[in-house]
Amino acid sequence: MSLGPAEVGKIAHLARLAIRDQDVPAYAHNLSAILELVARMDAVDTAGVIPMAHPLDMAQRLRVDEVSEANQRERFQAIAPRVEAGLYLVPKVIE
Repeated sequence: MSLGPAEVGKIAHLARLAIRDQDVPAYAHNLSAILELVARMDAVDTAGVIPMAHPLDMAQRLRVDEVSEANQRERFQAIAPRVEAGLYLVPKVIE
């Protein structure tokens, strides 16, 4: 699939990008190459491929879940501007 200047302009408009006129041919070439790659990938038969969550078939090594620092909540809340019932009070940001 080959994109022309009109398609590149429409894509740039939808993406809210400002593209100089002299750059349009390069963008058209690069975007066309990307679309061709996607079309080739889409043509690959993946009927027998089992989906996987990770390319390596092994378990991750996890660290031991243990406390590594002392509880300093009271110390930090003593210098906080506003605290109530052990919680930090902050200004409302969502209306």
